Amino acid sequence: MTGSRSLPRTLVVRLDSAGDVLLAGPAVRAVAAGSSYTALLCGPRGAQAGKLLPGVDEVLVYDAPWVGLDPAPVSRPATRQVLETLAARCFDRALVLVSYHQSPLPIALLLKLAGVGWTAADSEDYPGALLDLRHHRLPNRHEALAALDLARDAGFALPPGDDGALCVRTPPDTAHLTGSEPYVVLHPGAAVPARAWSPERAARAAAALAAGGHRVVVTGGHGERELTAKVAGTHGLDLGGATDLPHLAGVLAGARVAVVGNTGPAHLAAAVGTPVVSLFAPVVPADRWGPYGVPHVLLGDQTAACAGSRARRCPASGHPCLDGVSDAEVLAAVTALCGGRPAGMDRTPRTRTTSRADPGADSSPGPCDVPGPGGGPETERGATV
Repeated sequence: MTGSRSLPRTLVVRLDSAGDVLLAGPAVRAVAAGSSYTALLCGPRGAQAGKLLPGVDEVLVYDAPWVGLDPAPVSRPATRQVLETLAARCFDRALVLVSYHQSPLPIALLLKLAGVGWTAADSEDYPGALLDLRHHRLPNRHEALAALDLARDAGFALPPGDDGALCVRTPPDTAHLTGSEPYVVLHPGAAVPARAWSPERAARAAAALAAGGHRVVVTGGHGERELTAKVAGTHGLDLGGATDLPHLAGVLAGARVAVVGNTGPAHLAAAVGTPVVSLFAPVVPADRWGPYGVPHVLLGDQTAACAGSRARRCPASGHPCLDGVSDAEVLAAVTALCGGRPAGMDRTPRTRTTSRADPGADSSPGPCDVPGPGGGPETERGATV
């Protein structure tokens, strides 16, 4: 956050998707507390999420050719542009946040060429002169905590009163979209098909939730309108394509519970304090990527054959790890997180607080109510199946 110029100008790098950027939020706030200016460099899919994070003074966007499911081509003009953008801002320090299977070294090289004086990152690879702090993450550490560990060891601590939970700037009111009656959000889509229910299974879940007395609101992006229409059917309110990320945050903030796979909206739900029924395919480990800092129920066979594979599409017929989850399990999880009462029947708004810490963290209230501006073709890159 802007402050004394005696503090460093700091860049935080997280080049992945919206969910990854949201999980970086606590580390970003720690950096902002110890910096005079804090910028976030992210990829195009993470830019909207970056603008929601408290502590960020500027969001910079770079479509890195080594990141994502469909990476950009290597381009000399794009590389020159990002170097000029970074050099013009005269950053003193940089933290590069990566997942446990990624390397920070390509962007670390660009940061050095752009004149950034000091760079820290988790790295299992020998960094040579590219990193000033080569950090090693603890085994099986959740992504949010791993980023906080790096920030702390780089000299950036969370400020007093910040509980280290995920949070975003105050989202807009979305009652005009959802109506005023209590509801459960069902978000059926995911960027990686292996991490979501099949459309038919999601539609059956919407029908079961409605039959169980829950009012169902189905959400999805502009490219998912056919999916959300099929899932909502006559059992739910279809908001497919009706929200950008800030308004999706508002819809999730108003929900009693969100039923969602391992995808960005799961972390957005956590960031607004909404309990999560997590449909978690074990293609990546739940201890690293599960819902963070909010009450949640994890559903899905974590011992399935695809566990740890990072497969993009389920290698097993019928997608058993998720489609095998029963309606009874879903209903029990939702009802438990609703306090035992169906969401469509309880007209009392759920009390929200800003204290949503990890059970092992300090539980003092955090400053999250911040007003703000509005591999192969079937495997994620770097994975083996």
